[in-house]
Order: sequence, then structure tokens, then C-alpha cells
Amino acid sequence: MSTVNIVNIKNERVGEIELNDDVFNREVKEHILHEVVRMQRAARRSGNACTKTRVEVSGGGRKPWRQKGTGRARAGSRTSPIWRGGGVIFGPKPRDYSFKLNRKVKQQAVAMALSARFQEGNLIVVDDFTLERIKTKDFIGVMNVLDVDNGLIVTNNATENLAKSSSNVNGYKILSTEGLNVYDILLHKKLILVQPVIESLEKRLTA
Repeated sequence: MSTVNIVNIKNERVGEIELNDDVFNREVKEHILHEVVRMQRAARRSGNACTKTRVEVSGGGRKPWRQKGTGRARAGSRTSPIWRGGGVIFGPKPRDYSFKLNRKVKQQAVAMALSARFQEGNLIVVDDFTLERIKTKDFIGVMNVLDVDNGLIVTNNATENLAKSSSNVNGYKILSTEGLNVYDILLHKKLILVQPVIESLEKRLTA
């Protein structure tokens, strides 16, 4: 079992907690992380790009000029792809880019991302993250004390004070345990876990 210090929002050590090595200190396989991040990013793609084929472009019912005798190339329709304003050959159509991975692969990837942050020394466990008022300055003050300039905060109970105080500060994100994912963990330099989250994560990722 690995251990990590528990601190308060004043960055004072208040205890220590044991971590399940299967969740927080396992071998990190980059190809698995890559596949899961690729899956997440693909699922977020809108796929709304749409072009019209020559059949869908309006007009084109009349032949632009007669077949012979004009000295110009043959033309059957103004919707031809080689004409300006005509259709598009093999253009994009609305589509779904998402693909699926096995549940266990996704679980392993979250555990590997957590392990990467722990092994780098970028995992911080706080006993509680409660702000007394909605004040961006207070939130930034806590981040400065914890020496975090870019971080993901995971808590089971995000209060309105915390959510609103951090909402317009770049580089920080608040997530619940259920919403924790590989992409957001890797996107932020440091990971801050409120203590009760650890038990929830270990239960979720070892099931």
C-alpha cells in the first residue's frame, strides 16, 4: 500500500492515508490512455459538416447551351461539380465519430491516469474543500497556498461557493467522482482529491 499526506486548504498536514496500489500506483500503459482519450475526443466531435451533391443543389434542370456548335465544352447541368456553385464530390455528410471500448479498459485507463499523477508527485489530498463565501479571490488564494496553477478538483459534494468561485478562473475544473475521466485528469497538471473521494474511487475502479 502506498501512502499520501492529507492537508487542509492552508496546506497544513493533518494526516496520512493509504492508497490502493491497483488504483493509484499501477503500471501506466500509454497506449491504453491514448485509446481512451481518442475515444472521448471522438465522442465530442459534432460531425455536423454537410455539403450538397449535384443532385441536391437547386436548379440544373435546363441544359446551359446546346451540345454542338458553340465552340465550348459540353455541359449538361449547372449543378456539375466542376462548375462554380455546383455540387461537391465526396463531400462530408453528418456522421457519428464515436466508437466504443470495453468497460474494463476504461476503468484501467482512469486508474492509470490517477497512478501517473501520484507517481509524478502531482496528487494532492485535502481533508475538506469548503469556501465560506462566493469569492474568486478566496479560491485563487487557496490555489496559491497549495501551489496549484492548473488543477482538477474532484469532490463528492461541490458546494455552490466552490463551484461559482472557480467558474471564471482559467486552468481549473471541478468534477464529481462519477464524472472523473482520463481526458480531464491528463489535461490538468495537478489532481486535487477531497478525502472521501478516494474511497469512492477505489470502490468504483476495483469492482
